Formats: sequence, C-alpha cells, structure tokens
Amino acid sequence: MLVARVGDTGFAMVAKVDGSFYLANGWRLTRPLAEWSRNDFYGHGGDLADEAAFRALVAENAEHQRQKAALRRQDVFVHASTPWGPSQGATRYSDGVTAHSTASHGGFHIAPDLNRKIPTALRQDSGWYEEDCEWAIIAITFPDLFTTFERRLADDAIRNWWPDAWEAIHGRQLQPGESRERDREIFERTHDKDWIVISAIRSNQQIGFTEVIATRGGARGEGADRRRFLLPSVEYHAGPFGFIVDEARYPPYDGPSSFAGWRSGAAGSP
Repeated sequence: MLVARVGDTGFAMVAKVDGSFYLANGWRLTRPLAEWSRNDFYGHGGDLADEAAFRALVAENAEHQRQKAALRRQDVFVHASTPWGPSQGATRYSDGVTAHSTASHGGFHIAPDLNRKIPTALRQDSGWYEEDCEWAIIAITFPDLFTTFERRLADDAIRNWWPDAWEAIHGRQLQPGESRERDREIFERTHDKDWIVISAIRSNQQIGFTEVIATRGGARGEGADRRRFLLPSVEYHAGPFGFIVDEARYPPYDGPSSFAGWRSGAAGSP
C-alpha cells in the first residue's frame, strides 16, 4: 500500500475488489511506515482516483494540521448542559465560541452577541449548533477561526443542505448537480405525480425480482395511497432520491407478498 503519516494520523491508499482505490486512515501508528498493514486502518475517507489524488489529500491534511495548530484552540473542561447531555469536554475556539462533546453527540455553543452575527436564515436562537451539519454555519460566519480545509467542507455543507442561504451568500443560483438539497427539491417537483418506491425487499416468491411499495411522489404516512410492483432485481437501483416506477413497463402487483404484514389481495395498503 501507498502510505503516509501526518502528525498522529496515518493514511493509506487501499485497493478495492474492483481495482479502484479508497482513502483509509488510522491514528497513532507508532511503528515505522514499512511495518504498517491493512489492519492498522479503520477509517474510510472516500474514493481515490489515483496516486496523485492520494498525495493531494495527504498534502491538504498536512496544511490543515499546520493551520489548526496556529489557531491555538484550547481544550477546556466546563460544567455545561447541552441539548445532547452534559458536556464531557470542550474546545474553546475563541471567547464566545466553544465546541462541546458529550457521551452521544456534540456541537457548538455561541455567545448571544456573536450569535446575532449569524445570518437569520441559519441562526439558532438557542445558540447551539450540532456537530454533524450545523457546525458549518459557525465556520462560514467566523472563518478566521477555521482552517482552509474546514472552510471548504463548511461551504460544501451549506451548499448541499441550505442552498437558499448559499445562493444569498454567493450571489448566484445553484445549477443542477451542485446541491443535493436543491436537486431533491427539483426531483420532488418533477415527479410529484409519479409512483416512487418507498420500500423494497427481495421477493421470496419470484426469484430474481424485487418487490416494492410505491406511493405518488414518494409520499409517506397513513393517508398515502400505496401500490406494490415486481421489478427485475437487475433493474432496480434506488438512486439518490428514489426509484421511479414506469407504469408502462411494470403493472401493479397483487400476488403473494414478502413484506411482513401485507394482507394478501390488498393492493392499496399493508
């Protein structure tokens, strides 16, 4: 494997079964690089096109670590109750900007005077911002507290999950393929009358087929009209927002079901 070390983090370019590669990472690998093995790596950092991509990601991480050290963030312990439970540790990014970790989750707490600087469309009145996505709101509002790498990830998060805010910040409209949330909105508007799969299972009665439950526009809830279809398994791919059933090719199915609880002969409801 091609490997590299940046601080306490180890990276490897790992081959997949199909011959492509992905970025793997491990932590605190103290042995010489030549002695590392696949078992030393547990993290998955995404697909890699080639060695050049691997080297670019390692270089980016090295610069991220350098910038992060220069920011002089402070690990502190404070008695605080967060929306995710008692704080078990915290990192102070600056006065009024603190990231908390708990037994289950974590996020940022922003002092009231600083919270007022966050764009209204993204602002949480509580001053708490969870760590999975909302941390990006802090990064774009206070960029000087974050590294170049973190700012890039934050911009990606805002673009994908809050496209209206991203467009307001950048002064341009997002094009198809640039934002997951915007693409989802377009998909739902375009296919609001189509049958979209909401559940699927390999058929026990028809080998090689997948039995699916679909609703108009992918609606969920008790009031949604449901139909079942049998699709060739080789043709069924869920896709990012759901599989659209072509009624001209796949007629409704009302035979024995592999779904637990589906009443035999009931075409519209489980």
